[in-house]
Amino acid sequence: MIMRDVRIIDRGRGPEIEGTRITVFHVWEFYRAGDDRDDIALTFGLSSRQVQAAIDYIHANRQQVEDQYARIEERIRQGNPEKLEQQLRQNRERLQERLRRKDHQPA
Repeated sequence: MIMRDVRIIDRGRGPEIEGTRITVFHVWEFYRAGDDRDDIALTFGLSSRQVQAAIDYIHANRQQVEDQYARIEERIRQGNPEKLEQQLRQNRERLQERLRRKDHQPA
């Protein structure tokens, strides 16, 4: 088996473990809660080496990771803009109406 170095890359969603869609923020949440490397690996279906690469990245870029994570938490707290929420409500209503009509059609 060929062992490759694990890399942390950024494709626009924040730093993530190459070959996965797992960001260092996912790992950081569990790491901060006290989970160990092997438990985190099991949770996300990663190798211990991949988790360790994320932890190493976090330690090497601590302030940047904390700042980015704080912005993510703030966006979550703010929720979606009202215009988007209105569009989502309209889409849900249209879907529910279609489902009601479908339920009332003869088989």
